[in-house]
Amino acid sequence: MELSPRFAGTTLRSRTTTVNWRDTMNYAAAVGDNNPLYFDDTRASGIVAPPMFCVALTWPISERLVEYIESEDFPVEVIPTQVHYTEHLRIHRLIKPGDRLTIRGKIAGIYPQRSGTHVIMRFEAKDDHEIPVFTEHIGGLMRGVQCTGEAVAIEDVPEIARHRNSTEALIWRQDLSIDSLLPFVYDGCTNIYFPIHTSVKFARDVGLPNIILQGTATLALAVREITNAFAGGDPAKICTIACRFTNMVQPGTRIRVCAGMLANEPNNDKVHFIVMNENGDKAISDGLVMF
Repeated sequence: MELSPRFAGTTLRSRTTTVNWRDTMNYAAAVGDNNPLYFDDTRASGIVAPPMFCVALTWPISERLVEYIESEDFPVEVIPTQVHYTEHLRIHRLIKPGDRLTIRGKIAGIYPQRSGTHVIMRFEAKDDHEIPVFTEHIGGLMRGVQCTGEAVAIEDVPEIARHRNSTEALIWRQDLSIDSLLPFVYDGCTNIYFPIHTSVKFARDVGLPNIILQGTATLALAVREITNAFAGGDPAKICTIACRFTNMVQPGTRIRVCAGMLANEPNNDKVHFIVMNENGDKAISDGLVMF
């Protein structure tokens, strides 16, 4: 299979949705985040959604990309080959229940890779006043799909910088147990559905030994811990979340979040992190939370 870089710039149909308080609470509950900002609706300013809730709003587009893509000749047969590879989330303000958001998308970049083609989608969510709420660049690695030309980006796609420092500099550590039911809870509470996370048969049919935890769930757990440890539990301080997904997390195992502010970045506005799986492999690489 092949994919031409000429499809960079292809637009997607927009999607408008109204955020429900049950959905924001369910997302926080799915990742075990009991921050009262997500649950205490007696607060004068009301509740907010966790920063990672954004991915639940764009998933319906990613899930049905064939229906949303505005191109008559895009080779839709390549879509099932993709796995979530990169995530860059720019948060302009926290989402609140009652927000009516319109999400517009496009293919922002297409890049050749050794193992396939890296396709980056840009989703921009705006409120009814056309004020940006979040911008997501989500990268899918289309395995075994040949890119038929040089890399093309139709706009400034944010870079996910490689960690140049030794991971030994990430001196803050937190070990977490991954409940065997977490993939099912995350699936049900977020409506982010893909059967490699909940069907053993499907996972084994595609070559996996068992079901695996959703990458965005692993990322949400790391962001939960970093928010509490480095931002005093205040998610409103977070403006950027970025990472690469580079290995699997098995339910019923333990992960380790390693994080730190590097000495060569004196502003103390960036937390670099990785997430190690039970085998000591980096399930999340090049992680960044920016305040």
